Amino acid sequence: MLQIEQWISAFIWPFFRIASFFMAVPLLGSQLINARVRLMLALAVAGTVAPLLPPMPEFDALSFNTYLVVGQQILVGGILGFLFQIFYQIFVLGGQMIAMQMGLGFASMTDPTNGISVVMLGQFYLTLIMMIFISLNGHLVMIEIVVRSFDVVPVSLSAFSRESYWRVAMSGSWMFSAAMLMALPAVTALLVVNMAFGIMSRAAPQLNILAVGFPFTMVLGLFINWVNLGGFLDQYMRISSFVLTYIESVFL
Repeated sequence: MLQIEQWISAFIWPFFRIASFFMAVPLLGSQLINARVRLMLALAVAGTVAPLLPPMPEFDALSFNTYLVVGQQILVGGILGFLFQIFYQIFVLGGQMIAMQMGLGFASMTDPTNGISVVMLGQFYLTLIMMIFISLNGHLVMIEIVVRSFDVVPVSLSAFSRESYWRVAMSGSWMFSAAMLMALPAVTALLVVNMAFGIMSRAAPQLNILAVGFPFTMVLGLFINWVNLGGFLDQYMRISSFVLTYIESVFL
């Protein structure tokens, strides 16, 4: 009986962290995947990695500390998934910035993964980043990170320091800065075009600049996005490297 309780305690703590991670992480945490599928996947991963993890602490099943530890594991897994969500939203936000500048801000569609309305260019970048993420075995990297988190943040009542919570809160700042850096070349080029049309409108007020400039800016914006796709992989590698370093700084 005692051995069965030890087996359960060695499995249940990793399960809560891994399950909460799968509920919050991109791809697996979307509405397209049923919650039962995520639950079964969390059970399979927890059962596989449980023998490889450090020894788990033993708590009384009905004690208050047990519920605190469960909450801590859910919090750790949720924070990990949230940081990966921030990584995905960088490209969505960058696409929205470019779309607003080129006049495609009105062209939006419903994102099936989140159920919200997203600019089509942002949805295009989101689909592209998902394809690159899976092709480079990013899903395996996610599982590796949540498994390695048990070595860095062991199961206990004190999982994070105050500085770690502050770093999680400040992750939104580098999301906006990274999105701005990603969209900066296209936004700068479109800004120069708009300034040129502004000078033309002052030099020749009789010209209908709105009728000419709007389609020209839209076509030029699509061309700039096509040119930017050549360096999109390099942008992905730099941003993903920074995100992984940031996740490590949060947990250390």
